[in-house]
Amino acid sequence: MTPRFLPWLVLASSLTAISAQAKPMTDYDVLVGAYTAGASEGIYRYGFNTQTGQLEAKPRQVIKSENPSWLTLSKDQRHLFVVNENGPGQTEVVGKVSSFAIDSKTHAVSFINQIDSKGEEPTHSNLSLDGRFLFVANYAVHPDPGGSLAVVPVGKDGTLSDVAQTATHEASKVNPERQASSHVHSAVPTPDGKYLIAMDLGADKLFVFNYDGQNAQPLQPAKTPSIDLPPGSGPRHLLFSKDGKHAWLTMEMSAQVAVFDYHDGVFKRTQRVDLANKEGQQYRAGGGLHTSPDGKFLYVANRGEANELVVFSIASANAQLKEVQRRSVEGKEPREFNFDPSGHFVLIANQKSNQIVTVRVDPKTGLLGDTVQKVDFDSPSDFRFLK
Repeated sequence: MTPRFLPWLVLASSLTAISAQAKPMTDYDVLVGAYTAGASEGIYRYGFNTQTGQLEAKPRQVIKSENPSWLTLSKDQRHLFVVNENGPGQTEVVGKVSSFAIDSKTHAVSFINQIDSKGEEPTHSNLSLDGRFLFVANYAVHPDPGGSLAVVPVGKDGTLSDVAQTATHEASKVNPERQASSHVHSAVPTPDGKYLIAMDLGADKLFVFNYDGQNAQPLQPAKTPSIDLPPGSGPRHLLFSKDGKHAWLTMEMSAQVAVFDYHDGVFKRTQRVDLANKEGQQYRAGGGLHTSPDGKFLYVANRGEANELVVFSIASANAQLKEVQRRSVEGKEPREFNFDPSGHFVLIANQKSNQIVTVRVDPKTGLLGDTVQKVDFDSPSDFRFLK
């Protein structure tokens, strides 16, 4: 008997296939870093559902690494670079930098190698846009030897070589306890890759370096080598706008956000916004900052006694900020936070209350809504989603 083909079955099959292809991805892997003085073992890979905003109950992988306080992904997400925030009083008294490979299909993470950071308590890292160098901020709590910026060559296979270059800066000493020496808190390449900007909490300055990836020591002071900030302000993290024409800076010690116009290595400050509420707080500490995925809102961690996220709308013409919301993080010391790939949830690492708190976000208004999940987790430090 000759088989008969039923067109409606073929059509239904095709529509099912198209529907399956069009269905948005909801299951993602997220890497969570954690300080390891307590129960945490280092880096955890969890599953995250972008429909429910829920982390899976159990990690898919645990990667042992000491005090991985900041996680940096390569552009292709095939490599993970971690600063191990070690120093006096820790098991390891010298800072380290670790490299890992990420399987493109399974997202399994495997160790490549580790080097000394040539400093104490490295707190931040960033890759050059060409992927040749990793810039590491050695914060260094103690004034002797103080903090430094370290430049680490990166091989195409993700292998780290020994530190090739370091830079340190003269401290402002405005605050004799916290600014007795250089304390480099972060380093960020400019969007065009021509410069590197180092934030030094101890110096109350941004330092600008020319970047030449073809040189074994790629950094040289720029024509305008530094930008002065208010005395005792303590710069922490810098974030550029999507068009590269503006930047926002958190100043930890004064709990403020500075807004800059930016062009070709030159910054011009146009606004300064207080994070403290009208009553003020005895202890304030500006922290991490991120824009919403569409770039219309800026979210800033206000730590200290406030322990909140402050939401600002961003003026499209000049990147000026207008406060629209303050929202408790429902914990203590929000070390970092990050948006999930859908942009509908934000994950908050409450380091000192030992929890990950996930909050719903309204992408249209930028407002933070209900808490959708709280996960007990010892000393969380950072998040990176894998796509």
